[in-house]
Amino acid sequence: MEIYTDGGCHGNPGPGAWAFIIVENNEKTAEQCGFEAATTNNRMELMAVIGALEVIKTIRKNADFSVFTDSQYVLKGITQWIHSWNAKGWVTSNKKPVKNQDLWQKLDVLTAETKPKWVWVKGHAGNSWNELCDSMVKKAIAGMNN
Repeated sequence: MEIYTDGGCHGNPGPGAWAFIIVENNEKTAEQCGFEAATTNNRMELMAVIGALEVIKTIRKNADFSVFTDSQYVLKGITQWIHSWNAKGWVTSNKKPVKNQDLWQKLDVLTAETKPKWVWVKGHAGNSWNELCDSMVKKAIAGMNN
């Protein structure tokens, strides 16, 4: 099973959206997107992954799966930075509060519960599932801005 995620904003901050697609045997089995009127790109990238893991948690306990993200912020945050943030009381190396701490903490719990494999995919580089997520995000933003 593979999960593809994306998030984005029109302006940063600005109206934004997130999307994910769950793929099994190269067939889309689920998709979802959401919209926020005032947010940031990074929050939307995190919300896409959180939304996907919440679905996985309810439908597939102990399933082996990979999460594909085009966000280095999400990938490095959940695989590297989060360990030191937890140890240092949720401050960065510059002694400033971690941005999006609420979402990082939620993602940390979901990651511990679902144990995904994290994979970076280059955005806008022809991966059809990643491109579809990007298209869903753009449509959600455009639809809510009209």
